[in-house]
Amino acid sequence: MTINIQNLLRDNIRKLTPYSSARDEFKGEASILLDANENAFGSPLPVNYNRYPDPLQLNLKEKVRQIKGVPTEHIFVGNGSDEAIDLLLRAFCRPGIDNIIIVPPTYGMYEVSANINDVLIKRVPLTTEFQLDLNSIAETIDENSKIIFICSPNNPTGNSINRADIETLLNNFNGIVVVDEAYINFAKQRSFIQELTEYNNLVVLQTLSKAWGLAGLRIGMAFAARDIIDVLNKIKPPYNINEASQTLAIQALENVDEINTWIKTTVREREKLVKDLSTLPLIQYIYPSEANFILVKMTTPREIYKYLVELGIIVRDRSSVILCEGCLRITIGTPEENQQLLHALRTYPLVNGQ
Repeated sequence: MTINIQNLLRDNIRKLTPYSSARDEFKGEASILLDANENAFGSPLPVNYNRYPDPLQLNLKEKVRQIKGVPTEHIFVGNGSDEAIDLLLRAFCRPGIDNIIIVPPTYGMYEVSANINDVLIKRVPLTTEFQLDLNSIAETIDENSKIIFICSPNNPTGNSINRADIETLLNNFNGIVVVDEAYINFAKQRSFIQELTEYNNLVVLQTLSKAWGLAGLRIGMAFAARDIIDVLNKIKPPYNINEASQTLAIQALENVDEINTWIKTTVREREKLVKDLSTLPLIQYIYPSEANFILVKMTTPREIYKYLVELGIIVRDRSSVILCEGCLRITIGTPEENQQLLHALRTYPLVNGQ
């Protein structure tokens, strides 16, 4: 399906003249830089950061291209995936007029960003199997629906969303479909990046915060048709990714083999933890997961959560989230951390005199 991206844009974004930074106006090598009002003497650090970073992160994008197989002009790098989410809303949704569709339970920042931008949120809950309710989504879409956000593998449920259902939306929705693949490295399902050439209304979000272990650097990526990437680059802050993050991310992306080893270990530990937890009487159900976490239904989730906090073990209480009643979300830790969690849960009834 091909849609007119320009027609989806807000009028003011379409007409916007973007800010032109000093590093945008000059390309190439120079020995004396007197154009950007920087400190010419350096930085009070072992490494100098006195110069503004590349506003388009071209070296980092080239490294991403080598790994993902996506041309650099189809890559946006943001301050975490959250920046891309916010920019998509600002680009395509008119405040107080347009709406987005989310499918709870799902990642909370879609809703938060929409509220910040005064964009109406339409919620179509997943089915009890944590899959898309296509009929209800179709009934919810109206002429002002601009973006559908889908997280796959989904957070907090951990499962992948049926691929054919996402393709149905891409083929029939006259708006942007965002597939958030923050946890794709842990899943058997292949990335939707491979479908970018077929759908110009598709945006795929990925991150270096999960499998790549760079949460502290805040590097998120959006992959999309060039029309969409050009818009994101047009409205982003001029230097949205700092030099240190760019440099360290490039270095990290050299270590693909180490990351693949960690991914395999995480998946193996996930299966082991599921097996071990299943033997405990306080565990009622463990939902199938293709992420680096599991959603676990427990007898007394809030009490168990508080008990773990007292032991210095922090999980996520999702018991108040729709379709996740009674559940805690547990990230897969190191083998040692997982064993400490299991020991704590095995002794929980004894602590409570049961």
